Amino acid sequence: MTIPAVANLLHCFETFTALCAELDEAEWNTPSLCPGWSVKDVAAHLAGIERALSGWTPSADDPPPFDQIGAFMSEARRRSGAELLADMTTILDARRAELTAMDDAAFEATSWTPVGVQTYGRFMAVRTFDFWVHEQDIRVPLGREGHLDGDAAAMALDEVRLSLGYIVGKRAAIPEGQRVKIVLSGPVGGELCATVDGRARAVDHLDDPTATVSTDLLTFMLLACGRIDPDVPIAAGKVSYDGDVAIAEQLARNLRFTF
Repeated sequence: MTIPAVANLLHCFETFTALCAELDEAEWNTPSLCPGWSVKDVAAHLAGIERALSGWTPSADDPPPFDQIGAFMSEARRRSGAELLADMTTILDARRAELTAMDDAAFEATSWTPVGVQTYGRFMAVRTFDFWVHEQDIRVPLGREGHLDGDAAAMALDEVRLSLGYIVGKRAAIPEGQRVKIVLSGPVGGELCATVDGRARAVDHLDDPTATVSTDLLTFMLLACGRIDPDVPIAAGKVSYDGDVAIAEQLARNLRFTF
């Protein structure tokens, strides 16, 4: 049976390639939200990672051969978008076959992951997050809004939720004794709550937060992943505050947890 992380990752394969199939050559060369990367670079990066993962045996000590990705991206820059799409489709089809052939034991195996030694299944959850965020990296500048609902989007949000204590305590440096809530609108919405009591930690719910930040899922994720300047959505009225405005604004301006 396919685990949720793999089902979500395979869905991201489909949505990403479907999006890329709509692009003309000018769009392939449009700057993405990743500094210095075009849409083509983002697609090559994702395809290159999955290519490196193909045939790799999960290991706690030996990461996948990611050193090959640079050469793959360089070659992709010299090719057309249609040629890259053909390569990416072949790579993702092979990965789909590989992932769906694995059993539960394979996903429970100890593995190197970008977030430390965990399981191969956990690694695939991180891959879902990476794919979903990079899909938004090209959707936003191209004006092609989409994939803002469903299980993969929810899993991407959960990846940020896992780092909420770090965001609140380290990045935003919210003071001792404060209780903060982030309210997200949209199909994948809800609340992210944290208290600072000796250290910042996520909690399931807060009835009486000191400060609340409200925004939509996409704006939140772009801020959390450092894709946009906080001044832009704040000035556009996409972020609102309740309670202690100073604390809320301090949090809203310091949500970034990826580098």
